Amino acid sequence: MGTDLLAGIVRHKKEEIAAAKNRVSEREIRVQADASEPCRPFFGRLSKPGPHGVNVIAEIKRASPSKGVIRQNLIAGIQARVYETGGAAAVSVLTDTRFFQGGRRDLVEARRAIQLPVLRKDFVISAYQIYESIAMGADAILLIVRILSPQQLKDYLALCAEKRIDALVEVHSEADFKIAASSGARLIGINNRDLDTFTTDIETSIRLAALFDKHHVGVAESGINGRKDVEQILEAGIYNFLIGESLVRAPDARELLKSLIAE
Repeated sequence: MGTDLLAGIVRHKKEEIAAAKNRVSEREIRVQADASEPCRPFFGRLSKPGPHGVNVIAEIKRASPSKGVIRQNLIAGIQARVYETGGAAAVSVLTDTRFFQGGRRDLVEARRAIQLPVLRKDFVISAYQIYESIAMGADAILLIVRILSPQQLKDYLALCAEKRIDALVEVHSEADFKIAASSGARLIGINNRDLDTFTTDIETSIRLAALFDKHHVGVAESGINGRKDVEQILEAGIYNFLIGESLVRAPDARELLKSLIAE
C-alpha cells in the first residue's frame, strides 16, 4: 500500500510541476529565485547542539495520507511563532496540497512570522521545484533518496550549493544512506517511518546513526513523542529532531517543545 501511495504522490507531483511551468516558466522562476533574499542558515543552526544539547525542527503539518486530518484550523504564522518562542531551532512546513493539505502560503506566512530558518518539506523531483522553493522563501529543501536516482540527488545537491540553499537528504535504510553519503550529503535525515508499511520505529535512527562519519550531521524524523524518545536517540549521537504530529496535536505546543528540548 505504501509503495503504491508514494508512486501515486510522485505521479501527481509530475502533473503539478507541469501545471506550474505553464503558469510560470522555468526561466521566470529562475529570475524570481535570483531576486529573492538570502537564505537563513538552516545547516548552520543544526551543525552543533543547541543550548540544552538538542535542536528541534518543529513542523507545520495539517494532515497526512496515513493519519488523515491532524489539525484542520492550523494557522501557519501563529504556529510558527509558538514554535519559535518554545525554543525550536528551525521550522518545517509541508507544502504539498493534495496529500498533506499544505501549500505555498503556509511557508510564506510561517517565514514572515519568525526569524528562524524554514525548511520546505515536499516531494522534490525536479530542479524547477528547487528554484520555486527559493522564490517562495524557503531556506532549505527536503530531498528524499527513495524517489530520486543517485544522479538526480548529486545534481540537485550541486544546484543547492550553487544557489546557497541547504538540503536535508532523507534516508530510511542502509542502502539509502550509502547513496546519500556517496552524493556528498552532509545533513542527513533518518525517517523512522517505513514508507511501505507506515510503521514507525525510532530504532531506525539509532541503527543508521552508527554509519555516520564525523562530517555527517543527522536528523531523526518521525515517531518522536516525548523526552524519552529524544534521550534514546541522543545516546546514538543524533541531537537534531524533526517533530510534527505530536506538536501539532498538542494542546500546548510551546510547553511540549520546551519539555522535548530540556531535561
